[in-house]
Amino acid sequence: MKIALIAHDNKKQNLLNFVTAYKPIFKDHDLFATGTTGKRIAEEVGLEIHRFQSGPLGGDQQIGAKIANDDLDLIIFFRDPLTAQPHEPDVTALLRLCDVYKIPVATNEASAEIIVRGMENGWLDWRMLKQSATLYDEK
Repeated sequence: MKIALIAHDNKKQNLLNFVTAYKPIFKDHDLFATGTTGKRIAEEVGLEIHRFQSGPLGGDQQIGAKIANDDLDLIIFFRDPLTAQPHEPDVTALLRLCDVYKIPVATNEASAEIIVRGMENGWLDWRMLKQSATLYDEK
């Protein structure tokens, strides 16, 4: 699966802890992240990760483009609900795209754990079947 990992500044350490705890699962997937979050995951957790721009500089929009092109399967976005974000419209647009394209999204540790455990148990395999059907239909 293709998984985007995003975190607001006050939640980056929470995401690093989460990815570290589930590293055996994440290592088998294609990972994407916005700027600093991706850098920290690569350096501190040791996972290979494709990095986009930071969120305020367009990283959220780059991830949104992957969603619109059906090139992303899951988003884990640890949001900080208590701090105003200058790029909040971009965040809202990203979450809207997840709803439009039926992309599972977790915004905190509790929902992320449920989704990651579900992924581990094959509960998100419908994403892979959807992609295989699309590839088959294109031939």
